[in-house]
Amino acid sequence: MKKVAVLVSGGVDSSVALRLLQDQGYDVTAFYLKIWLEDDLSFLGTCPWEDDLKQVNEVCEQAKVPLKIVSLQRAYLDRVVSYTVDEVRAGRTPNPDIMCNQRIKFGAFFDVIGGEYDLIATGHYAKVARLKDDCVELHCSPDPVKDQTYFLSYLSQNQLKKLIFPLGDLTKEQVRELARRYDLPNKARKDSQGLCFLGKIKFRDFVKHHVGVQPGDIIEYETGVRLGSHDGFYFYTLGQRQGLGLAGGPWYVVSKDQVSNRVFVSKNYFSDDKIRNELKIDKVSWFSGTRSDLTELKIKLRHGPQYHDGRLRYHADGSITITLAQRDQGIAPGQFAALYDGPVCLGAGIIV
Repeated sequence: MKKVAVLVSGGVDSSVALRLLQDQGYDVTAFYLKIWLEDDLSFLGTCPWEDDLKQVNEVCEQAKVPLKIVSLQRAYLDRVVSYTVDEVRAGRTPNPDIMCNQRIKFGAFFDVIGGEYDLIATGHYAKVARLKDDCVELHCSPDPVKDQTYFLSYLSQNQLKKLIFPLGDLTKEQVRELARRYDLPNKARKDSQGLCFLGKIKFRDFVKHHVGVQPGDIIEYETGVRLGSHDGFYFYTLGQRQGLGLAGGPWYVVSKDQVSNRVFVSKNYFSDDKIRNELKIDKVSWFSGTRSDLTELKIKLRHGPQYHDGRLRYHADGSITITLAQRDQGIAPGQFAALYDGPVCLGAGIIV
């Protein structure tokens, strides 16, 4: 009987995953990862981790499954929070969720449990396909809205080999039905949103706490006219429309100047001179371990059902230039571009 460590969060998805593995005859142990940084950020707000843990306890008691709590707060601070702050300072748009999967859930947690468990399971909507040559592939969920391969796209082959996703063939509606069938204590709980370590804290407040305030000018892109002021270029991302505080809009952020601390905005974000249909990615990670030779792939620039058709040009330094068939006005340095061949996620790179 294989031993499986199941990461549970208190939500419906991980709870159903736990029960499915139990029904399939695995020897399961539940693990709750405590990464909330209450000592560092408690003055900014509260985190619902105590309620999460209460839900986890109830689910595990009902299933008669042992529960272990693992504190990875220091690892999260060093490996994810620091990354987030560094990226913000540099004017880039970070993705802490992708880094949390790579560095914490399937990184630091692996270090904690060592080789005691055969597999690690979560409630992600994705599928690990095991091939004949002992390699694995990451496949998309049949639920295009809930599919979470984008968040898993920067893992390694070795990490993926250790994973099992019990919800891989299910839609969210089917998972909700299973939650009712199991009569889970949290069967009616809504899906969580936002970054775990932030809890109810706004990301802007988190940035302000770590990076501070640096007043600068908001400039109209076409005319150079000063329209207002801001607290720091790092609070804004390309394509942003909300939170600019400008009348007569809608206004969109079209560029940022890190040196002069100026943010440039425009009402004409979709005009021909601002077409955004090309990007370059670096630090590309392939699940196969070797570069793909395909010159046409599907591209995801964010979590969600939308794909772009992309034509790829490979460079000697390992970077890739991608030309999209359709424009995407939200391309921003620091974000991740995930690469797909049909339903198979091949890997991802960081937009530079």
